[in-house]
Order: sequence, then C-alpha cells, then structure tokens
Amino acid sequence: MREIRPGDGGHVVVVDGHLQSHVNLGDPRRLVFDYVRRLGDLVDVLAPEGTPLRVVHVGGAGMTLARYVAATRPRSSQVVLEPDEELTELVRRELPLPPRSGIKVRPVDGRTGLPALPDARADLLVLDAYDGGRVPPELLTAPALAEVARVLAPHGSALLNVADQAPFPLVRTAVAGLRAVLPHVAAGMEPATRRARRPGNVLLLASRQQLPVADWRSRSSTGVAPYRVLDGEGVSASFGGGTPAEDPDTAC
Repeated sequence: MREIRPGDGGHVVVVDGHLQSHVNLGDPRRLVFDYVRRLGDLVDVLAPEGTPLRVVHVGGAGMTLARYVAATRPRSSQVVLEPDEELTELVRRELPLPPRSGIKVRPVDGRTGLPALPDARADLLVLDAYDGGRVPPELLTAPALAEVARVLAPHGSALLNVADQAPFPLVRTAVAGLRAVLPHVAAGMEPATRRARRPGNVLLLASRQQLPVADWRSRSSTGVAPYRVLDGEGVSASFGGGTPAEDPDTAC
C-alpha cells in the first residue's frame, strides 16, 4: 500500500507501513529524517552550494534528496531509478516536482538501470533503495558495485545508505565490494548504532579520490543529532573482514 500522509510541516510517503520520505514542498532544503539530513550533509561537503552536479539516484520514493540538490544546486542534471511506477505516479500527482527541476525518473530498478547509463555519467551516485525495509541484496553484489564505479566520473563519489545492525553483515559485504572498485571508503552513523545498541543507517562514501573526511566530521558534529564519521582505518576496524558478494544470496 502506498500513501501520502501530512506530517511535521510537510508530507510523509509511506509504502507498506514503512516511512520512506518526508517532503516539504515549500522548503525542499528542510530535511526532516535524520539519515536524509546526513545525506544532505555529504552533498554539501562534496560540492559548494550553487555548483551544478550530475547525480544518479538508485531509489526515489518522494525524491527528497533530489529536490534538495535541485534547490541548492540549480541546473543540476539528475536521474532517478525508481521501479515502483505506482509510487512515482502518486508522488508526481500529490507532491509534484518543481518546474525545470532537472530531475528525470526512469521506471527501472538499479540492477536494470545502471548498466544502461554511460560511463562516467555521475559526479555523485546515491544508492538509497529499500524493499521491505532493507536494501535489495542484488544492489550490494560485486557486479552491481562494479556498475556503480563505472558510472562514476573519475572524481565522482558513491554514497550508499545501508540499514543494518551488529555484527553488520550487510555493511561488511558492501565495504568489501566497494573497496574492490573504489579504494577510498568512509562511513557515518549514529554512535548507538556503531556501539551495537540499536539498528540504524550506516552511510558509506566511496571514491577513487581521497575523501573529505575532515570536512564531513566537522559537519557531523554541528547538527541537532551529532553522529560519528570513520575514515579508512576506522572503517576497517569496525566493518572490515567482509567478502564481496557474487550473488544476492551471499549479500544478505
């Protein structure tokens, strides 16, 4: 079931009982969900406000982050891969995208849509796809992450949102798969999630280039809900030891 409910000064997109997105049509810069605010932090760290970006989103729902990029970086070119056509139609009807937003939605999933994109298409690729409250495991396989790396420009970054809990099997698999194709990996999460006190969203940032970890840490410490950012060594200590998954069954 797909529905849109009023909430916290905007609208909440709900799919099968799971809260997917919060959208504020009047102020798309306002990011209510904590993990989305952290995604926005990374957009701000990676590119100055006003700088157009080429962004690929794997997973769309209410397209909150795409709206944020369009508002803060006009003239950005964005492609959203969202297979749920019924959901996209509901969002377009009740939460329409602004005119000339530069956001194009393609009705395909990530494993189908990524291979169709050209090499070096994106400055930023955001993987924020969920099915039943978890990342579809086929998106964390080695072949899928190789497609992520192929689609990135040489200077580009991949940003993955992975919901997990200790001992973090999905995050360990994703880290191993990312490092096989993008050597620099950093991670951000709530302290309680890192300490295994509760499940949570772990953000993984990966690139061929050195990552702006110091800037990300500075940004992470100033919000309403500060969170922890780990560099390469910290990622290895907390989420190392995984093996790249060759098929979805081994990515779970």
